[in-house]
Amino acid sequence: MMYFLVQNIPSGTKNSNLTQQKKRENHHTLTNSILPFVHLHQLPFHEAQFVLQVNRFFPSYCMSQKTEKPVLSGQRIKTRKRDEKEKYDPTGFRDSILVGLDKAGTDLEAVSKFLDTAGSKLDYRRYGEALFDILIAGGLLIPGGSIAQDGDKTSRTQCCIFDAPCDMASLHNYEQVFTKLMRRYKYLEKMFEDEMKKVLVFLKGFTEIERIKLARMTALWMLNGAVPPTVLHVLNNEHLVKDGLAIDFLLELFSTWKQEKGLYSLTSGLKRGGLEGRLLDFFPTNKRTEEHLKSSFEEKGLAELVKLHLAQASQEAKRDLQKDLEEKLADGLPIKELITEIRDYAVKHCISEQDIITLIWVTVMSLAEWNKKEELVAEQALKHLQKFVPLFNAFTDTTKSEMALLLKIQEYCYDNMNFMKIFQKIILLFYKKEVLSEEVILKTLKKNLNQRKRRTKTISQGRLALLEITQ
Repeated sequence: MMYFLVQNIPSGTKNSNLTQQKKRENHHTLTNSILPFVHLHQLPFHEAQFVLQVNRFFPSYCMSQKTEKPVLSGQRIKTRKRDEKEKYDPTGFRDSILVGLDKAGTDLEAVSKFLDTAGSKLDYRRYGEALFDILIAGGLLIPGGSIAQDGDKTSRTQCCIFDAPCDMASLHNYEQVFTKLMRRYKYLEKMFEDEMKKVLVFLKGFTEIERIKLARMTALWMLNGAVPPTVLHVLNNEHLVKDGLAIDFLLELFSTWKQEKGLYSLTSGLKRGGLEGRLLDFFPTNKRTEEHLKSSFEEKGLAELVKLHLAQASQEAKRDLQKDLEEKLADGLPIKELITEIRDYAVKHCISEQDIITLIWVTVMSLAEWNKKEELVAEQALKHLQKFVPLFNAFTDTTKSEMALLLKIQEYCYDNMNFMKIFQKIILLFYKKEVLSEEVILKTLKKNLNQRKRRTKTISQGRLALLEITQ
């Protein structure tokens, strides 16, 4: 639609009285009244004629109602000094640190003093990663574990962990350098944890002796709390596990830890880090067996960790077995098939028969929804247990398993008061079905005579059950 700028002209004024020169001089005084072409016929004749003349002389005013925005040309916008960001220059930071470390030489006290004072001049918050790269490897680490080179320029220092002597006394001295530095600048603690996660992934790029030094230092850092044991999970990396680097590093670290603080501290650390049941994950796939784990750890004097690993693995296997047992019993799997599966699983995961029988009892009792009325529970419980007698019978071949079952029944009846009065009936049922023997019942009840008073009532009921059995 065409728009026109219209000047408000008094009705008595004639357009002929305005000269072309006057129009050009006064065009900027035209008001911004905008009328569409369709409304032009509503104007008086002399005003409409004037509008058409304006449109002829000043078409740019009439073609659009948009106004161009002002544009600055030749202006430079200044950034506030506080908003200016300094260029990230790890190479320049490295050069400054290398100069100070070279002056300090092998005097670690001088090194600590230099690092302390340099923190006020150099930006540790920004270059903390570069600082730890230098103190550990001697220079800036690049992906793969190599040191970044800068032509003929010095890019590495010998005042670092990798160039330190391998004995524990020397490594303890270097540990103090890190400890003093992080005590002085607390914000470096979190950065150091992130740095270790990165450095451990680069193990393949280090030499064997460098990996040994790093493993020993990592043990010392974990002992003083500078690095949490959870950091070791980054070693569960395909290229580190495949080449055996992960397990070799862990064995050296565990050996150092045990030597420094003893077995109890080591096992506690593994539990805090969630590693006690995952040691096999760090072995190469073709060596991921209990036998290989046992031989590798015993060779390093860590036989106790094998027991810890087996115990933890057994606990996890028991939880998995109980869950699987619940599902298959609920689905109505035939007892014979279930017995075969349980035996195979127990052999594979080294679960004892007494552990199996207690799991079966707990699982079987959890399947039923027991009546809240005590007088109705007895009949319900006996009918329920009667269905699973073959399952109980299959895993009570030894005296230990029979005793474990009897004690579990006793404990269950004590914890569930509605079952207190039917304890003797359950024992009698299992005796008649040859799940429990008379010898085990007598031996177990005699052993329990000196136990806590809270079980006295249950034991008395056990005696009544025994009297009924013998009659």
